[in-house]
Amino acid sequence: MAFTKGSSRLWGLGLGLVMAAAVSTASTAQEVIRIGAPLPLTGPLSPEGVKQQRGYNLWAKAANAKGGITAGGKTYKVEIVYVDYESNTPRAVQSAERLITSDKVNFLFSPFGSGAAKAASSVSERYRIPTIAATASSVEVYDQGYKYLFGTFTPNDTLTNPLADIVSKSGQNVKTIAIYARNDLFPRAIAKEMEKSAKARGIEVVSFDEYAIGTMDHASALTLMLQRKPDWVFGTGYINDLILMRRQMADLGVKPKVLTMIAGPAYQEFIDATGPLAQNISSAAWWHPAVAYNGTDIFGKTADYVAAFQAEYKSVPDYAEASASAAGAILQMAIAKAGTIDPEKVRDALASLDVTTFYGPVRFGPTGQIVSLEPPAFQIQDGKAKVFYPAAVKQTDLQFGIAR
Repeated sequence: MAFTKGSSRLWGLGLGLVMAAAVSTASTAQEVIRIGAPLPLTGPLSPEGVKQQRGYNLWAKAANAKGGITAGGKTYKVEIVYVDYESNTPRAVQSAERLITSDKVNFLFSPFGSGAAKAASSVSERYRIPTIAATASSVEVYDQGYKYLFGTFTPNDTLTNPLADIVSKSGQNVKTIAIYARNDLFPRAIAKEMEKSAKARGIEVVSFDEYAIGTMDHASALTLMLQRKPDWVFGTGYINDLILMRRQMADLGVKPKVLTMIAGPAYQEFIDATGPLAQNISSAAWWHPAVAYNGTDIFGKTADYVAAFQAEYKSVPDYAEASASAAGAILQMAIAKAGTIDPEKVRDALASLDVTTFYGPVRFGPTGQIVSLEPPAFQIQDGKAKVFYPAAVKQTDLQFGIAR
């Protein structure tokens, strides 16, 4: 896969390397659609940032391999302009503005996660640039009354409610839960939703503790958790947080009936890093390779997308990568529907979109957040993420007890 890379420039206090990524296209693509993508390609969130980049690149390659995007009798080559904001949210906001004002991008993909997506959304709203957030689920991102922001993740309670339903009805006498959350927008928000979901089903919340971004020692909090003897532990954070947390739980002997972590276990890297300690960790995400949709987007069937990803990267895509590819495919469908790259008309096309993609059915609610998905819940069993909900794609039953 060959990319065209723009020259390196220093933006202010180290805004990072700007890379214009595009794939060579058919000669019919005479004009260019530029899409800005600020990502954390270095720093603690770099594993997640690289995943998004892979998903975007796969979509760009697929679009350009078919001649680009056609709208209004013109064919456009796709070019993605990347900025590494180094896992620093203020830099993500600055990067978004610079992409719009200096790089003259036509559209924007949001920075990683709910916190950075929310912070940068005011920029795209001010300039009226249609923006798709591929990794932002918290309702706080979408309740600002903005018209130009659209998200491919359903609200957090669409993950916590099914989990709480299944655990509470399991017959395993799960009566208490301890919640341990990274003090960041998404991890804290989904932890709050789990607190609501558990309480609504009669599960007592024996603790709700938060840890600071960058925490490298969870021993004190986990020791207190051990004393409370919760039946269920629900931990939130990003992949590096949760790998460390799982190892330290094992060291201290924290061994609940149910251990749920969001969002790290969705990634193969988490399974590889934790080895046997990953066994029976449950989680949930907005997509899984087990789903099967007949999309009308550029990728078509879910299985075809998975095959294309495997051919490109020699690995199975996870939800973050698939969501990034879906963001591109959705934008492409909206441009085709609008028949133009005019931002106002593309924004209206996004708002009225009602289609099926490899990622699932796509329909946005009044706030711009997708409302048409049923996120899968899964568990790591024998080194693989296996779906136990919903029934349509179920591969296994939820198992209780974890490795020590």
